[in-house]
Amino acid sequence: MSGHSKWHNIQGRKNAQDAKRGKIFQKISRDLYQAAKAGDPNPDNNPQLRLVMEKARAANMPKQNVQRAIDKATGAGGANFEEITYEGYGPGGVAVMVFCLTDNKNRTAAAIRSAFTHSGGSLGANGSVSYMFNRLGLIEILRDGLDKDEDEVLMDALEAGADDMKATDDKFQIFTDPSAMTAVRDALQEQGYELDTAEVTMIPENKTQVPADKVGQYQHLIDELENNDDVADVYEAAYIAE
Repeated sequence: MSGHSKWHNIQGRKNAQDAKRGKIFQKISRDLYQAAKAGDPNPDNNPQLRLVMEKARAANMPKQNVQRAIDKATGAGGANFEEITYEGYGPGGVAVMVFCLTDNKNRTAAAIRSAFTHSGGSLGANGSVSYMFNRLGLIEILRDGLDKDEDEVLMDALEAGADDMKATDDKFQIFTDPSAMTAVRDALQEQGYELDTAEVTMIPENKTQVPADKVGQYQHLIDELENNDDVADVYEAAYIAE
């Protein structure tokens, strides 16, 4: 029995690691798609795509996964992928937006609706929760190995054209107008900064706490959405109290 228990524990840890790796690959795939869609699919001519491909290599993402994401953007292989955003309310009424890339809208719509329903939430109409989010450019720089303090980074970011910056214990988050993100990114890279993230994303204006008795349902909703191959990103206007 002890051997079985040990195998079970090891298998459980492996499954958890695989799930975490899958979510990382999913986010990188989304970033690859967007970078290739917005610019040249050749990384030599597309700094944003080159940045994401470097992250893919660092995460040991298989080359076929990288190529598949780029093929989605270019239409290679004959598949036509559409970008669709779903808006809804999770358990406790918290706002959730789901960004999807799909070659079958009916399949995706049914899966997203099912995820919300199973978790005690509901899909809403277009615009029902999007007004709670701001579309912003987000650039993140890790503190580790950086030889500049917060004031220096802030000044460099502002001179590059950024609008605001937030500092956390491990990173600097720089916010820009969506149309200015590329220019700010390039300016910071020219100054020698190594960027961890450079993307246009949705930032909630405010976050609502998930009710304590709804936390399990909410986590189930987010997990089900993120494990769906058609889901590229999930934006949440919610937080869970520690």
